[in-house]
Amino acid sequence: MQYFMQFMIKGGFMCTHTPKITGVSEGGSAVFKVNYFKEHTASLAQSPQLYKQMLINGGINRVFEIGPVFRAEDSNTHRHLCEYIGLHAEMQIKEHYFEVIDFVDSLFVDIFDHLAKNCSEMLDMIQEQYPCERLKYLQQNVRLKYSEGIEMLQESGFPIQEPQDLNNKAELMLGKLVLQKYKTDFFILYEYPLALRPFYTMPSAEKRQPGSYSNSFDAFIRGQEVLSGSQRIHDKSLLIKMIDERGYNKTTFQQFSNTFGCGAPPRGGFGVGLERLVMLYLGVPDFRIASLFPRDPGRLAP
Repeated sequence: MQYFMQFMIKGGFMCTHTPKITGVSEGGSAVFKVNYFKEHTASLAQSPQLYKQMLINGGINRVFEIGPVFRAEDSNTHRHLCEYIGLHAEMQIKEHYFEVIDFVDSLFVDIFDHLAKNCSEMLDMIQEQYPCERLKYLQQNVRLKYSEGIEMLQESGFPIQEPQDLNNKAELMLGKLVLQKYKTDFFILYEYPLALRPFYTMPSAEKRQPGSYSNSFDAFIRGQEVLSGSQRIHDKSLLIKMIDERGYNKTTFQQFSNTFGCGAPPRGGFGVGLERLVMLYLGVPDFRIASLFPRDPGRLAP
């Protein structure tokens, strides 16, 4: 977290803090409802996404936040927590959303380099208890289109077709294939089908099937997703159209969409789960090992 914050500030990002009690959810995940006085329905925030974009619309070129994220998912897997620390960023784009991917690549390489250089003794201690090979990564990391990832999986005999999302088994298999071919545990997959991404994701302008793909990306460590990001829609009419197409209530998102009314710059951003990053970097088998006081569906103490 310290290296993340230092890199962001050095990169010209302003640290922000957005509400964790909110009346609007970005959609896609279950939320924790909160008793919030009379006449109000509130929930614990599942992401600072909409607020980050509002800050970009307000004229701040680059923003980041480190804060809690809440997900009311009744899941007891090794990779789900009900509360975790999110590392989030949003930035204006000058020409292409690859500017965000370039930044993500540089960010992770910087974090990995710092950990290898400054935390070697602690890493050795952890590996005595949880044996795992040190993370393999490149100074310029591998980037593959979603369609290229699907093709690699198909060629290996894994049963998957476009536009399917990658489940846990598909992610792990793709991670093994990338490690074998490119000798790296860290890679980026981009240009996902639009239907798999949130409503605010910018559709791709690719000529093959305009509108069916998106300017989006995920980053993977050891065959598991650690980061998700995209270019966001900055045109109000297109944003409202996407809200309609997903079946959301336009009134719910009116305060958000109104901030685009006077024009808004192109932007992109990403979110990382801190505990997931620690778990995958170290190669430990469970989120709970990488969390100081983990919160899952069966744990509220200590």
